Amino acid sequence: MLELLAALLGTYYSAKYALISQRLARPAVSDDGRRGFIIIQIDGLSYDHLRAAMQAGYAPHLRRLVERREMHLHPWKPGIPGTTPASQAGIMFGDSDPIPAYRWYDKETGQAHVCSDPSVAQAIQQDLASRNRGILSGGSSYMNMFDGDAALALYTLGAFGRSRFFEGLRGLGFLVLFALNPFRSASLAGLALWEYLTDLFQRISAAIRRSTPRPLSRMFPFLRVMSSVVMREIQTFSVTLDLFRGVPAIYTTYYGFDEVAHHYGPLSKPAMRALRAIDSRVRTIDRFRRMDHVRPYDLYVLSDHGMTEDVPFAAEYGRTLGEVVHELVGRSAALREIYSAQQPANLTAVYVQQELEAIEAGFSPPFSRIPHYLASYVERHLPTDLESARAEPAAPSDVVISSSGSLSHIYLCARPEQLQLSDIGALYPMLVSSILSHPGIWLVIGRDNGRTVILSKEGVLSVGDDTHLEGQNPLDKIAYGAWAQRQISRLASLPNSGDLILIGRYDPETQRVCCFENQWACHGGLGGPQDMALLMTEPHILWPLAAVERASGIYHLFTQQYGMA
Repeated sequence: MLELLAALLGTYYSAKYALISQRLARPAVSDDGRRGFIIIQIDGLSYDHLRAAMQAGYAPHLRRLVERREMHLHPWKPGIPGTTPASQAGIMFGDSDPIPAYRWYDKETGQAHVCSDPSVAQAIQQDLASRNRGILSGGSSYMNMFDGDAALALYTLGAFGRSRFFEGLRGLGFLVLFALNPFRSASLAGLALWEYLTDLFQRISAAIRRSTPRPLSRMFPFLRVMSSVVMREIQTFSVTLDLFRGVPAIYTTYYGFDEVAHHYGPLSKPAMRALRAIDSRVRTIDRFRRMDHVRPYDLYVLSDHGMTEDVPFAAEYGRTLGEVVHELVGRSAALREIYSAQQPANLTAVYVQQELEAIEAGFSPPFSRIPHYLASYVERHLPTDLESARAEPAAPSDVVISSSGSLSHIYLCARPEQLQLSDIGALYPMLVSSILSHPGIWLVIGRDNGRTVILSKEGVLSVGDDTHLEGQNPLDKIAYGAWAQRQISRLASLPNSGDLILIGRYDPETQRVCCFENQWACHGGLGGPQDMALLMTEPHILWPLAAVERASGIYHLFTQQYGMA
């Protein structure tokens, strides 16, 4: 009877999604004999934090998969910088060299770059695609930084503006879409309202307890609802639709945990509740994956990096890092600090506006006035002008500080090339020693005649063809110091890394870092759970993940597994 019920359900869903696929102009994909795969990325979730969430009951489906041995949970190291753009570039294209941080500065052009700028993401993707084939060739990308050569890319920065969910869907098509999903349509409104009320309660509670920096931006509640509910439901629906279409490769990212954890902490109740909602969507996708489809599918659940609790530098010391450095280099020198720019969630407003415009185009008056008014409201109240969010070029004589989490690059623009430590000493004799003596700084990294020099208050490590150590090893604070040494040397060798690279203070006992942004949990630097991502695989996937040192290693495992090499 169960087998008969499963067959009937499979037939029903196949017919239902075939009709929806037709209405959305997404044709079925022919069977080419390939085994398909689905990658579900939970942004910012560390290996340790997932295990804690499983024990606390906030990831019940993922816990069941592990306990029943249907999937195995593995830790892996994404490398430095531990950011979504660098990790996804490595996973999808096998190369992340163009990305030294989430934000960086080009001394030759005088232009600051941030990965959430679509033009920056598209330029990086073109560069990466010219070197290697993406793992999503012929597949789909949803809510990602890059598309991995996917044929369909929705809400993906590297393919910004290429496709829209409601594009080409007209009046009757909308009715069919919602009629075939009445429960999903009704629950979406309820979930959005619940998310908004939850955010309001959490903000009031945090304000009363004064325990965390409150996200006081007036647009944060709206963006949280859109990214944690509306976009989440659209991407889940799109993935399930692709399963019935027979798409060979699917990659989707859920940002809800990362967005909330930055403000409240990775183990806070708001972050854990966001994770529980994502766990429910993983369960939905996994349930549909097990039905009979055009091709069998392997499931991967991974994160791009972890997240470490922190204390903001400015909150701890009363000044930003830029203000500290400005005093050291002299007030006469023009200095520019880049530590806050458009975040991925802010792009949700742009995506929403585009979808509303697509809906408006699908209706005739008077029905088209509703999406028109909504799009106008979004445009008036939220940052949908991408040009205004881009960083302005700085003067060549500026000192530029670009920070991402507990990682900061300092660019001394007196000369266009990367400076040696001796050059920096000649320009600013006390700069390096003064920065190093600051209690909020753990490591200062520079270059000396082809060698990477890692300085801490306790010692100096010089890395080249051989290694020289003076005093105590600066990387003794972490158990995987040899890995960190290799990652730091690689970071220092990248063409757009700063003349000096700083890593904020790390306390191994409390597992906290000092963050150069106004966040209470961060990633991108070094120390704590941010260094360890997670990967869940099915038992027949036997990968040597312990040997993976950064995200590009995951790319090679996928290409070998699915014959893309």
